[in-house]
Amino acid sequence: MAEPERTGERIFRGIAVSPGIARGRILVLGRPKPTIHERQVPESELGLEVNRLESALVKTRQQIIEVQRKVSEGMGADEGSIFDAHLLVLEDRALLDEVMRLTRERRCNAEFAFYTVAERYAASLAKIEDEYLRERANDMRDVTARVLNNLLGLEEEFDLRHLREPCIIISHDLTPSNTAQLDKRNVLGFATDVGSRTSHTAIMARSLRIPAAVGLKDASAQLQSGEYALLDGFNGVLVINPTDQRLFEYGQLLRKQVTLEEKLRDILLKPAVTIDGHRVVLSANIEQPSDAEQVKASGADGVGLFRTECLFIQRDTLPAEEQQFQAYREAAAALKPMPVVIRTLDLGGDKFMAHLPVPTEMNPFLGWRAIRFCLQQTDIFRDQLRAILRASAEGNVKMMYPMISGLDELKQANELVERYKEELRSEHIPFDENLRSVL
Repeated sequence: MAEPERTGERIFRGIAVSPGIARGRILVLGRPKPTIHERQVPESELGLEVNRLESALVKTRQQIIEVQRKVSEGMGADEGSIFDAHLLVLEDRALLDEVMRLTRERRCNAEFAFYTVAERYAASLAKIEDEYLRERANDMRDVTARVLNNLLGLEEEFDLRHLREPCIIISHDLTPSNTAQLDKRNVLGFATDVGSRTSHTAIMARSLRIPAAVGLKDASAQLQSGEYALLDGFNGVLVINPTDQRLFEYGQLLRKQVTLEEKLRDILLKPAVTIDGHRVVLSANIEQPSDAEQVKASGADGVGLFRTECLFIQRDTLPAEEQQFQAYREAAAALKPMPVVIRTLDLGGDKFMAHLPVPTEMNPFLGWRAIRFCLQQTDIFRDQLRAILRASAEGNVKMMYPMISGLDELKQANELVERYKEELRSEHIPFDENLRSVL
């Protein structure tokens, strides 16, 4: 329940998940979810129900891949990988087989069978003591809602891409799919009844750099759109109808924050030197060429790690040598003369291209991944090494191999580099003969 702190004020306290202060009118989201009724289906039409479900699963997969692509482009590959878990739900044979079995045994409609089984899985996850695993119930329900909407021919619950004016979003919950739609120009911040710091929605809020609080219990049920609010993402507090004194206090806090940011901007381009005169090199990590502008804006001394996996995952075909070359060259050219360290492909463990056959392993994080994957998939490795070598003509490129576990792997990788250098020489394609590999 809200706390009546001051005359006319109502305060909801929850969990701070993304820092910042937002002030404005609230928009309360949430429409009743469709009721899923069981409908008896003649045995002769059960095949049609299975086909309906398969079509809905295909459409859902396409939607999630599109959301994942946009998130990867807008926020980065790490945030995009959040949706890998959603895609895995659609490929879970145990879940899908159980849905098919229930459809046939009860001779019921596909949406009832899918909802019944998926909700059972989600409810089981929600009871787990581990907070991280418990939050995965929300991922399951996010996917379930998409599949059901596609089966029922319904649009998404709400579309946050076309808000007409700035507002603070209030909702019982925001799924990662909903959060991916947030337009920073019109979403000042958001607060939800449920959630935790480990939820994917919280992670995405921090990536978007918008104030957010979760765990406000029943705030969405008590509030109405249009009410004026102050959202404190530092302390997880939502204040409805804040008094002038409250606004003044937070205004002081905002001014301090702005002053701190101005001081940081003043020292941004100065060298990083410790009090005793030791120079520290601060390099940035990037995932795509467009990140180069942020590297320069942050005052970094170049790129210490260009993760190249973003070029390979969340796509149906492998990137060609030319496409990779253009990406690597663009980053190197934008940051000259600062160094750009390009890491070769680190696929495996928690990330694989969907169209590659992956061996079953007891611990994939320690097995067929990174440099071991590349040394076996030499056609893929060849395109990447040639692309990096060609980009090195800019003069500021270095290369890194991931997860080297022994001298033999290093020698094999270097031998391939020398082979492809010879190929480029014979083709009269320029590259940096002195390209360095860093470990």
